[in-house]
Amino acid sequence: MNQPTATADPTTVVARLVAALHDVPDPDWLAQARTRIVADPAALPTLFAAVGRRCGRADLAGAPGWSADVAARAVLLADLATVTDAQTLAVAVTDCYQYGDAAERRAVLTALPLLPIGDRAVPLLHDAIRTNDTRLLAAALGDYARHLDQPAWRQAVLKCVFTGVPLAAVHDLDARADAELLIMLTGLHDERVAAGRALPDDALALLRRLESAAADTTTRQEG
Repeated sequence: MNQPTATADPTTVVARLVAALHDVPDPDWLAQARTRIVADPAALPTLFAAVGRRCGRADLAGAPGWSADVAARAVLLADLATVTDAQTLAVAVTDCYQYGDAAERRAVLTALPLLPIGDRAVPLLHDAIRTNDTRLLAAALGDYARHLDQPAWRQAVLKCVFTGVPLAAVHDLDARADAELLIMLTGLHDERVAAGRALPDDALALLRRLESAAADTTTRQEG
């Protein structure tokens, strides 16, 4: 479950996706869809839903972590952003998510870091985190998750541990992990040990890093 990296300049990422999409099954359709989106933003729902059939779902060699359908949908949303204001764009993105299937929802979540919508799509992250779809959970914790407040972010990280989503999917994990997350992970670890079970390796490694950082902080304060 590799996650696309979208922390670079959005324009650069979109250009890389466009180049990688040259080899999709129907590149002419995608080119026409991009032109149509700019001329007629209301066409987005129809075009967004058709991407999987027209572009396929294969992984893109030129854009590691991206599949053709996710990348093509991200490009369409980025095109829409060039002709709409932030609020209109946020409404369109929300509609694509709310009325889309799981693949469309994942594409929306993955595309969010590329779109100039500020924190307007945070409710979509909350919805994805509440679901039992691990692919949506992983997509919700990419770069755009910087807009989640700390309590919601911690709960999402814990849900990753519970559901088996690799913590590598969590953007800025070590930078945001704090003393409260350490307490939560410690409690979960103790519960698992008492039940004869173990934390996933990546969660245990995070716990050890947090413990080490806490010990270093205590040593400096005492010194």
